This record gives sequence, C-alpha cells and structure tokens, in this order.
Amino acid sequence: MGKKIRIGIDGFGRISGFVARVTRRRNDANLSNAPPSSFLISNQGLDGSGSAGMKSLRVLALIGAGVSGVLSCATVAYSDEAEHGLECPSYPWPHEGILSSYDHASIRRGHQVYQQVCASCHSMSLISYRDLVGVAYTEEETKAMAAEIEVVDGPNDEGEMFTRPGKLSDRFPQPYANEEAARFANGGAYPPDLSLITKARHNGQNYVFALLTGYRDPPAGIAIREGLHYNPYFPGGAIAMPKMLSDGAVEYEDGTPATESQMGKDVVTFLTWAAEPEMEERKLAIEYLNLIFPTPIGVENLQMGFKWIFVLSLALLQAAYYRRLRWSVLKSRKLVLDVVN
Repeated sequence: MGKKIRIGIDGFGRISGFVARVTRRRNDANLSNAPPSSFLISNQGLDGSGSAGMKSLRVLALIGAGVSGVLSCATVAYSDEAEHGLECPSYPWPHEGILSSYDHASIRRGHQVYQQVCASCHSMSLISYRDLVGVAYTEEETKAMAAEIEVVDGPNDEGEMFTRPGKLSDRFPQPYANEEAARFANGGAYPPDLSLITKARHNGQNYVFALLTGYRDPPAGIAIREGLHYNPYFPGGAIAMPKMLSDGAVEYEDGTPATESQMGKDVVTFLTWAAEPEMEERKLAIEYLNLIFPTPIGVENLQMGFKWIFVLSLALLQAAYYRRLRWSVLKSRKLVLDVVN
C-alpha cells in the first residue's frame, strides 16, 4: 500500500509541476508584452485573487492530478494482485482462540486426505509416524500404518543395504528420490515440502485453503499456457498443480461428507498441526504444570481445569466481597470501657 501511495503522490507532483511551469510561462509572456503602466495591475493579479480563467485552469489541473493519482493506485493494485496473487480471506479456524485446541478428528481426516491426495507429489520430511500417536491415531494404528512402507536401511553385517518394514521412528516416505526427479515428473515444477507450509507462506492456513479451493476458469483476456492452471490466489495466477480436491474424492472413515471445502479444511488443519505441533502445550503451559502435578495432564483435562479455576476465582472474589460487606459493621465497631462504673 505504501508503494501505491508513493506512486500516486509522485504522479500528482509531476502534474502539479507541469501546471506550475505552464502558468509561469504564461504570466511571463503577459508581463513582457504588457506596457509599463499595466505592470502594477499584472502584479495585483498575481498576488491577489487572479483571473477567473487562471483559477479554472488550476482547479481543473488539481482535479486531473487527483484522478491520475487514483488511477495510478488502481493500476498498481491490479499489478500487485497479478504479481503476488489475490488477497485471500480470513477464515474462522476453531484452533485460533486463546484457549482453543486442535480438532483432532479433523487432523485425522486431514492426514487421510494427505495420504490419498497429496502424498503422491508432496513430501513431509520433518514428520515421523510417532508424531501421530495420541494426536490422530493410537499407537497400534500408527505401528500398523508404518509397517506398510518399506524403508531402505543398513548396512548390515555384510556391508549391504536392505529393506525393512517401517517403524514409529521413521519419517513419512519421500515421493521422489531427489529434486531433479520431482521436477522431471511435474513438467519442471518442484512440489514443495508440506511440513512447514503454513508457516512458510504469508497468511499461512488461509492462503493454503484459498489456494486449494480457488481454482477457476481464466477470465476473458488471460491466456494460460498448456500445463498450467488458473488460480487467482497463486502469484502470477498460473500454477502447475491441477485441482486436486473435488467432492467425493476421499471416503472418510467416520462418515463425514467429503466435500471440497471439508477436505480443504481438514488437510489445512493437519498441515497447521504439522507445522506447529506444540501449539497446545505452549498455549496452556503444560510443561510448567507438569512440574507441579506428578501425573501427566491431558490437554482436554487441562482446559477444563483452567475454566473451572477461572469460574472459582470469580466465586472467590464474590465471597470475599460479601464477607467484607457483612463483617464490616462488626469489624468497625468502637468498644468503650467504663472503668469507673
């Protein structure tokens, strides 16, 4: 916005300077051609109110400069939108509140969307299977999920590499062996790693959701070359990734209708958790409370406890005020002892 304002002010200054030069030349010409007796009259016209025609010229110049500044701001705004992408809206994510936690059912559904839709192109090299334990799956479910993949390990006693079933400590498998293979399979485009994608993009989760659900037909006058797809939220408007989310693309285990917006919300919740898994602990300071309480405290129990502490604190304040009100008469009594009688 600052850049747009500077360009508008610069255009206004240029037009004002041009009008001032034209006015000065016209005045100089009038003074040079006028007789000496009219010199005082000309000076009065310059120092005073001036002629009506000159006032009209200046008013029109100011109006033109203002219109030019507005048009320049609009032009810059349009160019910024084309260069940086359309500004995405802000969505009411349920985990953004001060005491709000992640929707763990949504995290599980989002992991399912990632596995079935996104994992064929995008990696999550910073996430291990053990990170899902207690968040979206049980330990047994996560072990069974990890055992489905083959991991190259070694060397063994004979100095050879071997494959083994995956373990909880293994990270999510990579879809491609290296970056060159990824670019070759995607027409030169490199699918980014999604481990920190909501932290690596401006307006994080809102941008990712808008991008996943923002595919449109290109408007009139905009040509998208073959192999690219129009998405106004992507910088430049042309993205190599096709539209991946559509109604019914995934069948949820819990029976939730798999609409496009529902899948987008779930996978963005999963990616937000992957980029910030410690959010709940940081927000509720579990690490400090675990130093006080000998047994581990779950997030749900801690949230409920915090709310009860808040309610009881209000009750304590009310009780203290009531006690002060009732006992103020007795505590403020003045006792007089008549030692003579």
